[in-house]
Amino acid sequence: MAISSADRIVAELRTWISGASPGTQLPSSRTLAARYGASPVTVQKALHTLAGMGLVEARPGAGTFVRRQSARLRQPDYGWQTTTLGAPADRIPTISTPLRDIPADAIGLHSGYPARELLPERAVRSALVRASRGESALRRAPTAGIADLRSWFAAELADTALSGVTPATERDVVIVPGSQSGLCAILRALVGAGRPVVMESPTYWGAMTAAAQAGATVVPIASGPGGPDPDDLARALDLSGATVFYAQPNFANPTGAQWSAEIRQGVLDVIGARGAFLIEDDWAHDFGIDAPSVPLASGDDSGHVVYLRSLTKSVSPALRVAAIIARGPVRERIATYHSADAMYVSPVLQEAALEVVLSPAWRTHRRFLSDALRARRDLLLDSLTEQAPELTVERPPRGGLNVWARLPHALDAGELVRDCERAGVIIAAGDEWFPSEPPGPFVRLNFAAPDPARLSAATQVIGDAVDTLLRQRSR
Repeated sequence: MAISSADRIVAELRTWISGASPGTQLPSSRTLAARYGASPVTVQKALHTLAGMGLVEARPGAGTFVRRQSARLRQPDYGWQTTTLGAPADRIPTISTPLRDIPADAIGLHSGYPARELLPERAVRSALVRASRGESALRRAPTAGIADLRSWFAAELADTALSGVTPATERDVVIVPGSQSGLCAILRALVGAGRPVVMESPTYWGAMTAAAQAGATVVPIASGPGGPDPDDLARALDLSGATVFYAQPNFANPTGAQWSAEIRQGVLDVIGARGAFLIEDDWAHDFGIDAPSVPLASGDDSGHVVYLRSLTKSVSPALRVAAIIARGPVRERIATYHSADAMYVSPVLQEAALEVVLSPAWRTHRRFLSDALRARRDLLLDSLTEQAPELTVERPPRGGLNVWARLPHALDAGELVRDCERAGVIIAAGDEWFPSEPPGPFVRLNFAAPDPARLSAATQVIGDAVDTLLRQRSR
């Protein structure tokens, strides 16, 4: 099948850009249209694709230029990783991910995904159709992923890089079939059987599952609305001998917490001083509400932060596409473990995901998504205040999909979950997010999955169930 005019323009301009100096101006759109016999729309699509890959930048009123890279004063040294990584583990276990279905008439506040109407459905359908008709439907992808998608992930992270920090490149990226698969590969590569890994408590249940699959031992540290105490992290690393810390600095699952600036820097200082790794799970990158997700990886070029970024929740559950960005030898270690498990990610899914995130519709969708999530979050919080006042939300989440609520100490979260389910409302007990015994009863409520028109009815069921249980306890 012949490639499109836009694809041909992109391919030829990439070759030209590779030999051009940063800041070199590209030919005008009119010149390119005449050169390739293409329409202005096709030329603009090609230039937009190149910009999305981080190769060019448009300057209003001036034209399009080869993107400049900030001055670099030094070459990052990754030699410290040799000692920290040690010899690779031999055991590569299989993985399993449980999923739960619910009755069609139930109100589900337990899900880990947003509702269908919060997805870019039209863009996803169109992208899948085009990808299935192209060459990607009949070939395998490179083990590390298609180059253009890796470039997009690298460019997205590079856009947030701090001054003086060498940005990630395509070579640092490995495409994986969803963040859970990526997390399993990372933990097997960096921790392995019989070794400790430090995690926040509470934390993502899938991270604990991945650690169990790797045969690792979880070392928990308490984490509040602003993040963990760096001193606690230092003690946990020193006492356990762990060299890996798994965390979610932005809109953590389940709490919605976002680390403060002081904690972000404190954690990086602790990790750097001990020659350790931070696995940064940026699962909610696209779900900012009151604040954007700014990765810690944007301030690290020494290879301490292994960054995990997924498109599965924000684009479509059917597009299980994520990226690991790792710097230095650790990237090769992780890539080896990933290829042993998944070999490669479907090129159809990769091509479709790339088309979605490069489309103008994606930027529009993300603005819509932020507003929609804010409305649903606020509706749930208001409904809880009015109808289930016994539930305490310490700090409204600034992003993500969930509200983390504490129950009165006298209640049992599991019992509340069962009572609510009998009334047609599905919620999740907080116990499964704790790597050790929970300090109290909690529930996680997804405000992005249910129909907003049914949120009030759901919180009424929760409030009534709490009142009933409290009356029973007081007898």
